[in-house]
Amino acid sequence: MAANIPGQQLPAGLYFIATPIGAARDITLRALDILRTADVIAAEDTRSLRHLMDIHGIAVGDRPLLSYHDHNGERVRPRILAALAEGRSVAYASEAGTPLVADPGYQLGAAAIAAGHVVTAAPGPSAVLAALTVSGLPSDRFLFAGFAPNAGGQRRRWLEEIGGIPATLILYESPKRINALLRDMESVFGQERRIAVCRELTKKFEEVTRGSIAEVVAAFDGRAVKGEIVVLVDRARGVAAAEADIEVALREALTCQTVKDAAASVAELTGAPKREVYQLALKLAGGN
Repeated sequence: MAANIPGQQLPAGLYFIATPIGAARDITLRALDILRTADVIAAEDTRSLRHLMDIHGIAVGDRPLLSYHDHNGERVRPRILAALAEGRSVAYASEAGTPLVADPGYQLGAAAIAAGHVVTAAPGPSAVLAALTVSGLPSDRFLFAGFAPNAGGQRRRWLEEIGGIPATLILYESPKRINALLRDMESVFGQERRIAVCRELTKKFEEVTRGSIAEVVAAFDGRAVKGEIVVLVDRARGVAAAEADIEVALREALTCQTVKDAAASVAELTGAPKREVYQLALKLAGGN
């Protein structure tokens, strides 16, 4: 789909719009164009979206402004699909950040795709990517794991399941449960694994706490924490992957890197000894 030009009619389709997670000026110009010209506007929180539109001088006018979230999706989704079937353009915004990333929109997008409608995105703010950027942890591979389970036993089992994944782990947490989560991380991952806790990103009281799990647990001990929180965990170190997995990773890396760089990146990724990975990389490169 071609980008819409300000002042022109927006082509029919469903437009997922990323909205600011804090600073109102973080919204993109294209998102504002879509909000200005869409035939129908839907939002997880219509009050928040209306306020954002007011800040940027965009009037809703006589256009439908629909509330769409997890609790009313079954009832409202047919109305949105009907508008798409009539050839209308529909903009959908979650309350903050990117729709579908721990926010509503999946069922709507899936239904629109199944019905053959155009579905596109106006990318922009995301707490996941903002946190990854400022965390100081590796960004070459990451897993967004969503919210941790509320119950302690389930949360610890969940951490055990994802703890060995060779990627930076990213999850959301409530300020009421952050201390419990950190203590469980210390229990499951040990004290030395590196983490970062990002709070109130892009807002006035933005705070990023980096260090070992033990250091961050101590920093949050006894604190009454407020605001939106993203927790990032460094990949597990010192547990080498199977040789077959290392070989697969090396073959992929060697397609775009030198032997030295490929060996270094794969050793970092897998936790395998650098010398052994380098020797395997030389062997693979020689056989190509």
